[in-house]
Amino acid sequence: MAVVSPSTPAATGGTRPAGDAPAGRTGRRGVNVAGIALRMPYWVFTGALGLIFLAPLVWTAVASVSPQAGTNQVEGWGFGNYETLANYQAGVWRYLFNSAFVSLLTVALTLVISLFGGYAFARFRFPGRNFLFLLTLAILMVPYATLLIPLYVLLNEVGLENSLVGVALVLTMFQLPFSTFLMRISFEAVPRELDEAATVDGCSTWGALWRVLLPAVKPGLITVGLFSFLAAWNDFMAPLILINDTERMTLPLAVSNLRGQVQGVVDYGATEAGVVILALPCIVLFLLLQRHYVRGFMSGALKG
Repeated sequence: MAVVSPSTPAATGGTRPAGDAPAGRTGRRGVNVAGIALRMPYWVFTGALGLIFLAPLVWTAVASVSPQAGTNQVEGWGFGNYETLANYQAGVWRYLFNSAFVSLLTVALTLVISLFGGYAFARFRFPGRNFLFLLTLAILMVPYATLLIPLYVLLNEVGLENSLVGVALVLTMFQLPFSTFLMRISFEAVPRELDEAATVDGCSTWGALWRVLLPAVKPGLITVGLFSFLAAWNDFMAPLILINDTERMTLPLAVSNLRGQVQGVVDYGATEAGVVILALPCIVLFLLLQRHYVRGFMSGALKG
């Protein structure tokens, strides 16, 4: 009778000893060396790309408090450039209020109109639905600057010239095509069975929208709101054409006017301070809402 050695596969049931591990990786609690080696180029590339994008922002923040010739911060590190910006014409707080008013009004109008528009295009069947949707998207094909002069004439006719409300209405119009498109695909990603179940339980069309669909499309709403805020907060062209009163300028327009000084002298320190103030709300909002922002973009992406 043949004697089977305990070390042979027959004696061990054909299994690998617990101490052995597949090539290219360590034990159960070890580090996957092969996986790390494969991901290393991706990490290096994305890290380098992040540094490239962050470098101008870091340089601007450092330069806004560093000593520069021809600025209010000539010697030592400090906030002299911010003092120059704070005391420029109507003051930085006034310009911040104007920018915040225009941005928040634009966000509110865009959210309300795109919510109802996206809901109608996604859930209702009516003649000319697709044509009307394509007509809405066609606004994106028109160059932004070419419409500002006709819109200025129109606002003058209705008494909204040189008005922050008029600027917000113009910015809302340019945000609506993309926002309506995004809300439509957000609603289409929600199964229709939810609407039907809510209707069976006694909800009306409005009740189903507010109680069932609105929480489901919250990432899309956050994405629309963030996009609208960033566009309105940083917009320069519309206030430049539509606003001619220094008291009603938005912050980007005020920073641009501060930059162009007498005899071609540019106060780069105060300009960099203005850029830092403009960038801070955008960075904070994006960091707070980035999770919903990504989910909003992915809405409907896997809908077959």
